Amino acid sequence: MGMIDRRLFTNFDWGLLLLVLLIAGIGVVNIASATASYAMVDTPYQIRQIYWIFIGLMLVVVVCSIDYHLFGDLAYWFYGGAVVLLLGVLVMGKSTMGATRWLNLGFFSFQPSEVMKIVIIMAFARYFSSTGASAGGLTVKELLYPFLLLGVPVMLIMKQPDLGTAILVALIALTMVLYVGIRASTVFSLLLAAAPAVFLAWHFYLRDYQKARILNFLSPERDPLGSGYHIIQSKIAVGSGGLLGKGYMQGTQTQLRFLPEQHTDFAFSVFSEEWGFLGCLCVTVLYLSLVLWGLHIARRCNDHFGALLVVGVTAMLAWHIIINMGMVIGLFPVVGVPLPLFSYGGTSMITTMMGLGILLNVRMRRFMF
Repeated sequence: MGMIDRRLFTNFDWGLLLLVLLIAGIGVVNIASATASYAMVDTPYQIRQIYWIFIGLMLVVVVCSIDYHLFGDLAYWFYGGAVVLLLGVLVMGKSTMGATRWLNLGFFSFQPSEVMKIVIIMAFARYFSSTGASAGGLTVKELLYPFLLLGVPVMLIMKQPDLGTAILVALIALTMVLYVGIRASTVFSLLLAAAPAVFLAWHFYLRDYQKARILNFLSPERDPLGSGYHIIQSKIAVGSGGLLGKGYMQGTQTQLRFLPEQHTDFAFSVFSEEWGFLGCLCVTVLYLSLVLWGLHIARRCNDHFGALLVVGVTAMLAWHIIINMGMVIGLFPVVGVPLPLFSYGGTSMITTMMGLGILLNVRMRRFMF
């Protein structure tokens, strides 16, 4: 037993952990600037973020101490529990800014939809590691059960409403499906089915403000002081940074509070204004390294379930990064997706750290299977 423990410790990926802490550290410094103009009567946001990072690191230790195959054994139980929590949000959830996404447990509140990102990875990894795919790739029939697994939480999350998280859960699952392998004919059939689904969603499911965000993505100037304000102010902040930026705590869009949600969803806009193109390039390289690191772990994993877990977590990180960065520069609609390790938020930090704990877990144990 001692030999196994020593081997696990020897195979711990300290480089990945240092990369994560570097990105999170830059995020804390950025949050300090983003909230410098706030009238604080409580603990500063950057200090709270440091607390969440430490809690996340403790969670990484817990996740790493468990053989990741246990996640597969319990995946469907986790899934059922997460669906119950999502139903609980609709029945007795806490409403904030017109949306009901939080469950109040007395001493703290949390967002079950965030947990579902990890749970759907475990459920899909469990399913595809045990069933696999036909020769030539997955057929439509073989996707019915996993798509049912996906559809239930996505619909519940959309009802909150939380379009951004629903899209992310779907993208994570679809990325795992592509990794398993899918036939070209299946892709064609799914695209045909998607067309009426989009039509129905637009006319019967999306709220007016969600439609406005999509229309503003196409033309932000249609409502510059209303629903198009976020994108316009963010693009001004990013563009005004130039090559080298305006300097730390010198961003006018940030310090004069023109930029909305500047410590959460638009934290990267703050960084862009203050550090410019070169600063953004450095952070983008760090994030790219994180994603490639995850793919490298998946490629070297001899266990199919472990590889699927790593691909799912890497997809979760990658889609968060792509959508958030695309959102703040106007490439995507504003859907309220945080930048991992960078945006302020406890639930987001915990979910990200859980995912990173899974990466480190699989990396440690890949020699055992």
